[in-house]
Amino acid sequence: HTKKGKVRAAMSEALMAADKSGKVRVAIGRASDFIGPEYYIGADQLIYPAIAGKTANAVGNLDVLHSFTFVPDIGKAMAILGTHDEAFGHVWHIPSPAPLTQRQLAELVYKEAGQPVKVRGAGRLILSLLGLFNPNVREIVEMLYEFEKPFILDSTKFEKTIGMKGTPIEQGGRETVAYFKAHPKAVG
Repeated sequence: HTKKGKVRAAMSEALMAADKSGKVRVAIGRASDFIGPEYYIGADQLIYPAIAGKTANAVGNLDVLHSFTFVPDIGKAMAILGTHDEAFGHVWHIPSPAPLTQRQLAELVYKEAGQPVKVRGAGRLILSLLGLFNPNVREIVEMLYEFEKPFILDSTKFEKTIGMKGTPIEQGGRETVAYFKAHPKAVG
């Protein structure tokens, strides 16, 4: 129902039609929101503030369940999909750990950072107002539905067919915080 969703649907349909016609072999992998080493958007919003003991910024309702996909799992899953014949012609949800709330994710990250939790969420009204002046925030408003109600990625098909499971969120959080502690943000 969003602009981005319509583009993604059209791309998927075109790719699946090309696969079905035999022009190319296609397997589509879909992930949820990312957490992981080298994912700097998430780092700027959550990880670096946690390491510094500052307030993290989130969007929507902090207390609804949400799936997060560990970035290294995405690469691994895509490589697997590209090398398994049974993957072609299908759309796959990349294995992700059990969903948790943004608040729970923040608690995990702040604990790993050794800091007290400080997180705030911006709702639709404030984001809509900010979006009047900032096109990037306007894009967030379009996708805000993902953070207002549960947004859960079901990767059972991938797990049962391929055998890969998502990295546990505790491990992913630990590795993510360790990475960004070792790669401090350049201020400047």
